[in-house]
Amino acid sequence: MRDTLEKYLPERAVGLSIALIKEHGVHLKIVDQRVTRHGDYRRMPNGAHQITVNATLNKYSFLITLIHEIAHLVAFEKYGRRIKPHGLEWKKTFQYLMLPFLRPEIFPTALLPLLANHFRNPKASSDTDARLSLALKHYDPGDNEAIYVFQLPHNSIFRIYNGKLFQKKNKRIKRYECVELATGKMYLFQPNAEVELIKD
Repeated sequence: MRDTLEKYLPERAVGLSIALIKEHGVHLKIVDQRVTRHGDYRRMPNGAHQITVNATLNKYSFLITLIHEIAHLVAFEKYGRRIKPHGLEWKKTFQYLMLPFLRPEIFPTALLPLLANHFRNPKASSDTDARLSLALKHYDPGDNEAIYVFQLPHNSIFRIYNGKLFQKKNKRIKRYECVELATGKMYLFQPNAEVELIKD
């Protein structure tokens, strides 16, 4: 297990992660990228705990996702299956489990203030924290010439991962209103949603 996790996690996080995996009886599967989610937790029919994490995540996003999913398992075991998946019990559990990892030996110094702010009230996905999400993307492999919704001019047309076309409209408090061209329906996009610019 150590050899595998060393490919996906920051070096100083491997031992702590293995200890959590063993303590909670996690069957970890590293899977091909899924656009709609970074990872998930599932209790299998035989009672086993399966966690999947996308192989394409950078090592810091992989670590956050792994602990996020272990927090689901621990919160359900401690508080029962009727709690909200991302409710108060999960948030407290995620904060507690993540605390030993929030150190400069594990995360780059530039990320630590953003992580500290995020973990005051963790969200269902780190992607909904635009500042943290954009900072984490700097550590993605490759040239990372991504374009984000917040960078696009007003009324520009863009394509998302599934091929659908949208036109950017007004900004609400945090998110952007965008009209799907095929249907005329209005959708809200996070500012850090990755898109392909078609026409500005």
